[in-house]
Amino acid sequence: MIRKFIAAAAAIAWVSLGVAGVSLADENRRGRQLFDLCAQCHGSAGQGTELFLAPAIAGLDDWYVISQLKAFRSGARGTNYQDVGGMRMHPMSLWLKTDSDIDAVAAYVAALPKVDPPQVVKGGNAADGKAIYATCSSCHGAQGEGNKSMNSPPLVHMSDWYLVKTLEKFKAGIRGSNPANPNAVLMRGMSNMLTSDQAIKDVVAYIETLQ
Repeated sequence: MIRKFIAAAAAIAWVSLGVAGVSLADENRRGRQLFDLCAQCHGSAGQGTELFLAPAIAGLDDWYVISQLKAFRSGARGTNYQDVGGMRMHPMSLWLKTDSDIDAVAAYVAALPKVDPPQVVKGGNAADGKAIYATCSSCHGAQGEGNKSMNSPPLVHMSDWYLVKTLEKFKAGIRGSNPANPNAVLMRGMSNMLTSDQAIKDVVAYIETLQ
């Protein structure tokens, strides 16, 4: 009797694993299909395209991709007319009709092999940037690895031009002025410690050494 029970339990477990495998395969397939639209700007490998103001996203943590896609979809991000890249993302995010769609494409992005985008920003001093980054590390991590508990994204493997533009937007209030996006509001305040364009280049130059 015990042997029959164990056999039945094992059979149920195998069936459950099979169903989970099918569900995962379906989600991966759906994520790939959804990413076809993203690839038009971000590239087929998620390597980013500066011309389209689309940063590298390959291997970006799924929790962060999810949070940003939801922010774009709700209008908490990407509705400031001065944020051209963000305004492109807002309507694109509306194509993701359900949270399941967002989860699927985020999982696909996270599974892409990380890339090291080419360095295009010139004139930064990494040594000076290291001192500035000491403050950033409290949220983004000593190695720029990010912090899920604070919804702080990883900064390594990110396009340097995008980091520069993003910090400039925060300083100008183009990002971080919408109270519906509290993390961005916090970043706008933090960006004020970057007192010049040179300081922005310096801290980005240091982040690039963490790659």
